[in-house]
Amino acid sequence: MLLKGGASCLSFPYAGRLRYSPLSCLPPLASYLFAYPNPIVSISSTSAVSMAAPPVAKKVRHEMEMFGDVRVDNYYWLRDDSRSNPDVLSHLKAENAYTDIVMSDVKQFEDKIYAEIRGRIKEDDISAPVRRGSYYYYERTLMGKEYVQHCRRLITNDGPASVFDVMPTGPEASEEHVILDENIKAQGHDYYSIGAFKVSPNNKLVAYAEDTKGDEIYTVYVIDAENGTPVGAPLKGVTSDVEWAGDDTIIYITMDEILRPDKVWLHKLGSDQSSDHCLYHEKDDMFSLDLQVSESKQYLFVGSESKNTRSIFYIDVSKKESGLMTLMPRVYGVDISASHRGNHFFIKRRSEEFYNSELLACPLDNVSEMTVLLPHRESVKIQDFQLFNDHITVYERENGLPKVTVYGLPAIGESILQLQGGWTIDFVDPVYSVDPEESEFSSRILRFSYSSMRTPPSVYDYDMNTGTSVLKKIETVLGGFDASNYVTERKWAVASDGTQVSISILYRKDLVNLDGSDPLLLYGYGSYEVCIDPSFKASRLSLVDRGFIFAIAHIRGGGEMGRQWYENGKLLKKKNTFTDFITCAEYLIENKYCSKAKLCINGRSAGGLLMGAVLNMRPDLFRVAVAGVPFVDVVTTMLDPSIPLTTSEWEEWGDPRKEEFYFYMKSYSPVDNIKAQNYPNILVTAGLNDPRVMYSEPAKFVAKLREMKTDDNMLLFKCELGAGHFSKSGRFEKLQEDAFTYAFILKALGMVAPAS
Repeated sequence: MLLKGGASCLSFPYAGRLRYSPLSCLPPLASYLFAYPNPIVSISSTSAVSMAAPPVAKKVRHEMEMFGDVRVDNYYWLRDDSRSNPDVLSHLKAENAYTDIVMSDVKQFEDKIYAEIRGRIKEDDISAPVRRGSYYYYERTLMGKEYVQHCRRLITNDGPASVFDVMPTGPEASEEHVILDENIKAQGHDYYSIGAFKVSPNNKLVAYAEDTKGDEIYTVYVIDAENGTPVGAPLKGVTSDVEWAGDDTIIYITMDEILRPDKVWLHKLGSDQSSDHCLYHEKDDMFSLDLQVSESKQYLFVGSESKNTRSIFYIDVSKKESGLMTLMPRVYGVDISASHRGNHFFIKRRSEEFYNSELLACPLDNVSEMTVLLPHRESVKIQDFQLFNDHITVYERENGLPKVTVYGLPAIGESILQLQGGWTIDFVDPVYSVDPEESEFSSRILRFSYSSMRTPPSVYDYDMNTGTSVLKKIETVLGGFDASNYVTERKWAVASDGTQVSISILYRKDLVNLDGSDPLLLYGYGSYEVCIDPSFKASRLSLVDRGFIFAIAHIRGGGEMGRQWYENGKLLKKKNTFTDFITCAEYLIENKYCSKAKLCINGRSAGGLLMGAVLNMRPDLFRVAVAGVPFVDVVTTMLDPSIPLTTSEWEEWGDPRKEEFYFYMKSYSPVDNIKAQNYPNILVTAGLNDPRVMYSEPAKFVAKLREMKTDDNMLLFKCELGAGHFSKSGRFEKLQEDAFTYAFILKALGMVAPAS
């Protein structure tokens, strides 16, 4: 069952509603580019830049008392849930204007960076086609267009699928049909994103979820796949969890007033949304709902999960009138994910005892009769699994690296015993990322994507009978890219408690000195059990091609080293995340990868919390920091259950209504620990419509930094007024944001040529 609820180490956009922006899902602030063969030191500032004064937010005293402790927040007024307060909007616009002025002297350089980044992209391209029934489905990008077209072609050959199949595109091929053109749909919107695109089992209809604000509140439209004609009225105010239950029924999820997915609904095509049947209402505000379909398409699974616990309901698509059935009831500390094949449910179960998970199977008619297929192991974490008619593929982690193992299964209807004799797929890079892709349940072909910091994203079809692997698609990188020029390494830093923390490193072997003089960017996240597996980013080449080193700190709070790695970086052990990152930075300096004067750091969302914490703890260690949509007002946010995500995340950060958690969280909360000291150059970003991290958190962080810091280094705040947590939606718009960020980094390092 692929991409089940809960935080995962696999590289998909997100699972559940997390403050989650991992490196693999968003443009990593790691591809800092400059347009000259050799860095040019010293920058000439224009008079406008040198005379610009930063905005000063007004101070309105706001006291908050807890356990006899009084916190004063002079910038609490910046929170406006309606996003319409004139004073708040005026302040945000003033910050944006100041940022524009400060960066105006490198605008030409920023434009040059943008041209270089965009120049590496093959703008007219298609994704690897996916077989669904009698069609190939794929996405097409067009020259100069921001968004994709969703397309399909009829499969003309009737034979079984093979790893050697290629979708015909010549004059004799079936005609390409554009089902939906996002470029047309996006017209008139500053933001446009499709969160789900689901084809009905008979291939006649498509349901897609559309967000036009960036607030992740979707509207679902159903259209005829051939002519685009709307089918029924749209479903409004829903999540992107949408699945077909047969050809005439849709299952979807809605949210409560704090954007917690709490109700799952059954919708019959042609009926009004107001008459839809609520299958389940999760009333516990610590739990949220998610929805998955089995690979067999015969069952839908509804998960109800907190950060520690997950139970499962299921619905038989052929017996929808029976409603949801309980697969395994809720037991605190037990996390369940499930799928279906033949007359068995397959279950991944994690508990406090079996913290790295075990894989089980049970008959459909006796769910209490469990067979252990793969037992719990101390050194191997079961991450996910994928079912086929004759095989099961298990995604695991061992020694911090992804591992993919294929096992044969007995014929459907036969007894299932413990899995044995599996074969593991080999990968060539020392550090890498591998993710499951959509595969046909009835075939013997496993599809997966592979990437490393020197290997562009590659889609493979793997024949599970013969072991034959065929490359189906590799991202085209224009500009003469040659992977053999680059080196990836894995190093280990030792924390003060003796814990070894891995670091993934990339550099170009003929350009670095490795004597402490090289500039370096260190990325970190470290929350939600998310693994930041090393992957490829084409724009990063402009960085490493000019002598930069790029590194990822795989710190506690993530899931790279198994469940305990996560447990040791959350709640009352959260500070391990921050000290691990500092340890990695010190290791890189001590081992001559860089110096303090050239060490840059970045992180987004919960990784932005990391940035804020380490900046307060060790501001002397870094030259530049970028904090994207940072979660920095930890105590205030987690004390307010009316804010989206708060109640569901008490198991991640702690509940500050309890004294022990209150004072621990206050001891690292970035807003609460700003003090009068020198800070490095800092860029902070936000999205006005962000439902995960309210824009007011980074706004307050910047306002208080301006008040307290004692240095003259740059402090810039850029708030996108028409976007959410994932920033702008167009593919080129995102590149423009990258270019801006890279220009800031290099301006701060003194590596930008003076404007002519």
